[in-house]
Amino acid sequence: MNLENSSILITGANRGIGAALVHASINAGARRVYATSRSGRPPVDDDRVVGLALDVTDPASVAAAAEKATDVSVLVNNAGVAARQQLVTGDLDQMRLEMETNFWGPLLVTRAFTPALARAGGGAVVTVASVLAMTAFEGAGSYAASKAAAWSANDGIRLELAGQGTQVVTAFLASTDTDMMSGWDVFKNDPADVAAAILTAVREGADEVFVDDDSRSAKEALASSVAVRYPDLAAARTR
Repeated sequence: MNLENSSILITGANRGIGAALVHASINAGARRVYATSRSGRPPVDDDRVVGLALDVTDPASVAAAAEKATDVSVLVNNAGVAARQQLVTGDLDQMRLEMETNFWGPLLVTRAFTPALARAGGGAVVTVASVLAMTAFEGAGSYAASKAAAWSANDGIRLELAGQGTQVVTAFLASTDTDMMSGWDVFKNDPADVAAAILTAVREGADEVFVDDDSRSAKEALASSVAVRYPDLAAARTR
């Protein structure tokens, strides 16, 4: 897909990966970039960037945005939250917020913009998932479940929109240098590198993009046994 003169809408565009995607889209030659967030404030002052208020958990807000941005040819579902809850003992309201934002949000937005993508000749949908869609991590079980649900939904959406020629991309990535990961002393991807990988995947017509070694390794390990994928499990069972 040629991104030059395209019209790209990005959710959660006010900071982190979303803001990096706005800059990358401009550099890719996009004609218009809808930078959406709950505040509607764009991360950059540029005539090509249109700030648009959008709360992905609010159906009325999603519908209003779709009525305003009728020329979208590329949709990037980037907005997300991480409440870091244990599944068995965690706060259920926080878990529901993760599911509302990370699963229902991309689904609601994709449904709302499907007609615009059809008018654009098919266009593309990208949903930013996570390496945790493919592997659980103690302390973030609910987040992992919400991202796994988003991954599964994107597979289904790909089948349903194939007839109108819409490219559906799922992006997988590990720790990235955003507010969500502040305070974690681990290697982190540069958001600019993540944005570049995502737009390259759109250009090349890919179905999935694995941004880093951790996400590629997690995908390769999916066929392995539980004992191989979770080597610390045996020790935990003997505590």
